Amino acid sequence: MTRRSSLADLRRRLAHVRWIAGGTGAGKSTVTQALAERHDVHVYDGDRAELGYVKRCDPRRQPHLWALLRTPTEDRWAGRTAEEIFHAMPSLHGETFGFVLDDLLALPADRPVLVDDFRTLPSEVAPLVTRPQQAVFLLPAPEFRARALGARFADPARARANWGDGDHADALAKRLARDLLWDEEVRRQARELGLPVVHVDGSRSVADLAADLAADLAAMFRLDQIT
Repeated sequence: MTRRSSLADLRRRLAHVRWIAGGTGAGKSTVTQALAERHDVHVYDGDRAELGYVKRCDPRRQPHLWALLRTPTEDRWAGRTAEEIFHAMPSLHGETFGFVLDDLLALPADRPVLVDDFRTLPSEVAPLVTRPQQAVFLLPAPEFRARALGARFADPARARANWGDGDHADALAKRLARDLLWDEEVRRQARELGLPVVHVDGSRSVADLAADLAADLAAMFRLDQIT
């Protein structure tokens, strides 16, 4: 089978899939949940699915993920710059998208699937959609993300689970800087590939944004037309 025919087959098998990706703290999960409450869809939660990637990780195919999994939690952030952390991200090197595809192809195709996944890049999605409106990338304003993540990690237990026993304030600062670099990469790729981007400026609450955006995305995604 040629690469072209393989891509054509993947597009056909994933025709019922819609992608909601972008930056952290942009409200992706809230928007996805709002859509799920209004439509008969299956939600693929990338954060939950990530737990399953660990068992399937291979040091030859996913060297960055393999190295990350063997690094103590606090050492993933301490002693490195945000740029170094960004360039070591497994998803930047395409190491997690194969897991996502395997999971999606294993799901029933009898209803739409909404993929809520921070790790997915425009360059990975573009070859698999028949029209740009099958995907959207949400990118938050830096100050909006800072408030969202600051509130999220104000819980010491949650901060410790993500950053170990290191300096949590330093880890958060690096996380914000790393995520800004990720946003820039997503924005660049989406612009080059003609995929939709929604900028979340924080002028409205996430709940209000989700309510309005869910209606727009339902129409854009043609959720009522997928069989």
